[in-house]
Amino acid sequence: MNVLLTGANGQLGRCLVDRLQQNDRFKFTALDRQSLDISDIDQVKAIVADTEHDIIINAAAYTGVDKAETDVENARRVNEIGAANLAEIAKNLGVPLIHVSTDYVFDGHADKPYTETDSTGPTGVYGQTKLAGEAVIQSICPKHIILRTAWVYSEYGSNFVKTMLRLAETRDELNVVEDQTGCPTYAGDIADTILKICLGISTDTKWGIYHYVGAIQCTWAEFARTIFREAETLGILARKIVVHGIPSSAYPTQAERPKYSVLDCRKVVNAFDVLPIELKQSLPRMLEAFKRQQD
Repeated sequence: MNVLLTGANGQLGRCLVDRLQQNDRFKFTALDRQSLDISDIDQVKAIVADTEHDIIINAAAYTGVDKAETDVENARRVNEIGAANLAEIAKNLGVPLIHVSTDYVFDGHADKPYTETDSTGPTGVYGQTKLAGEAVIQSICPKHIILRTAWVYSEYGSNFVKTMLRLAETRDELNVVEDQTGCPTYAGDIADTILKICLGISTDTKWGIYHYVGAIQCTWAEFARTIFREAETLGILARKIVVHGIPSSAYPTQAERPKYSVLDCRKVVNAFDVLPIELKQSLPRMLEAFKRQQD
């Protein structure tokens, strides 16, 4: 299968490249932001339409949740216009588009895991532009898989796990939000899931929206404590770090964070035979990869 990947230099993009390189069932072209500005339709036409690919994976996104509140146009250019451009090209080429979206399309006020058919209601610009991107893909490209995920971490880029490890270098105690709940999700597991979806696409595929997140739900403070325990076990940390749980009100941010971001994954499990992975399995794999980078 010949894959075109956009957003190749992000967390998920780099994990996808790693796995594409290791799997001889795929050939691929990986494009980062410098290689392709997906918001520029002329670039998209020139670069994407002139290639022969069986599927397009869009991992490109504007992910600055707080920055988006004042950088609305750029967030919209990538998350909505870019998504529309790729959907148009995929439709014209007759190939499927796999597009990665987010839990931020919901308002975070639920008390049970969100399903794909639950009402959306983003509270900030990031979520609004990602939801708009979903809508334009659905309206333009018949063959689409929109994969919503949440709380993404990896050995690449900036994320919560790496931030916690950096802060632990100089602090013995940390205050971490304890009234927001979600499912930490390793980008490597998302990449594995996407490639399994690619290989599972057939004439019977039910196109549309799917959810995929890690198997365990927790608060940010609970996640931080787990990170430090695993990092200590692996020798990344030489001492114990104390985590104090605090309310969101004690850590104000420009954009409102969802209080509850747990996504129901039953639909993707049943359709593509994938499984959400336990944090106790994924986090050590990520930390070991991170440790190799430091050695």
